[in-house]
Amino acid sequence: MEARAFYSCSAGGVPFAFRAPAAAKGGNFASSSPLLIQSMATTKPIPSATNTVSSKKNSSVKLLTRVEQLKLLTKAEKAGLLSAAEKSGLSLSTIEKLGLLSKAEEFGILSAATDPGTPGALLSLGLGLLVLGPFVVYLVPEDSPLEIGLQAVVALAAIVGGSAAFAASNLVSSLQKSI
Repeated sequence: MEARAFYSCSAGGVPFAFRAPAAAKGGNFASSSPLLIQSMATTKPIPSATNTVSSKKNSSVKLLTRVEQLKLLTKAEKAGLLSAAEKSGLSLSTIEKLGLLSKAEEFGILSAATDPGTPGALLSLGLGLLVLGPFVVYLVPEDSPLEIGLQAVVALAAIVGGSAAFAASNLVSSLQKSI
């Protein structure tokens, strides 16, 4: 047994035809309801969280290898950064005495350099800071010298911080690239 329904539109619309399949053997018409339309599309499996978080094949970043490949220490030496740091009292022995490397490890600074989300977070921070400077200058009135000083300090801090965040984002991104 087969049920057919036709709808024709005389107002220039598209005609519609519906045909319900015959009931299954045994007379149970509920299993082949004319209102049930089965999708012919295949369902795709939902990707697991581990597949979406790790987009790189090799997620481990060899930080010291990349520092060596990019010759960062040579560039720092040629720029005079090491001698300037030593003149200001920051030498390798001072870093060792103060325990700065272990503190950086405790705060997660070294592991953040290998995290794939760090460059994006630093870029967002830089954008936020660079938007904050003009925003504060616009919102804070210029009625007193104190308010003008506040505008200058916030704008300067936002420009310096935003620029540093952009530079750090670029540095961490280049350290994480694999060759």
